[in-house]
Amino acid sequence: MKHKEQRVAVLVDIQNLYYSARVLHSKKVNFKNLLEGAVSGRKLIRAIGYGITTEEAHEDKFFDALETAGYELKTKDLQVFAGGQKKGDWDVGIAVDAIKLSASVDVIILASGDGDYIPLVEYLRATSGCLVEGIAFAESTSTRLIGSLDDFTDLSSDKRKYLIRQTKPGLKAKTKVKKK
Repeated sequence: MKHKEQRVAVLVDIQNLYYSARVLHSKKVNFKNLLEGAVSGRKLIRAIGYGITTEEAHEDKFFDALETAGYELKTKDLQVFAGGQKKGDWDVGIAVDAIKLSASVDVIILASGDGDYIPLVEYLRATSGCLVEGIAFAESTSTRLIGSLDDFTDLSSDKRKYLIRQTKPGLKAKTKVKKK
């Protein structure tokens, strides 16, 4: 189903993948390799990462790295409610962008395991003629979402490619020294 002339758009739910990687594997997502794997040699039209900002703004370096890797970023503030509950998601924004982009591309790639996207996938497949693919961690992805997609890439299937080791603040990552 994949061929080099296909025009693709990659829409990344940053929080969904970030927390899945952290909970499942105690690591971070390699978003550069994710983009490369999702595109698979086809024509990238747009890659959009959807993120949440906090008051502390600790995510600035991370967002800069995403832009360097080729993502256009859309961010919004974390909502904090009176009872202390916090919410930050981009489901509707991603859905609206997917529908808009479907007129200009052959493939929409959703980088999220959220089952809330099933109606979007069904709508795009029925009305736009676009293929809809997914890329996420199978262990935290809705099985119904996987079943509704034209193709699915499990990030857990190649941990060396799609994950990077988390380092604790103040510590440098260990490097192996070759013995002579």
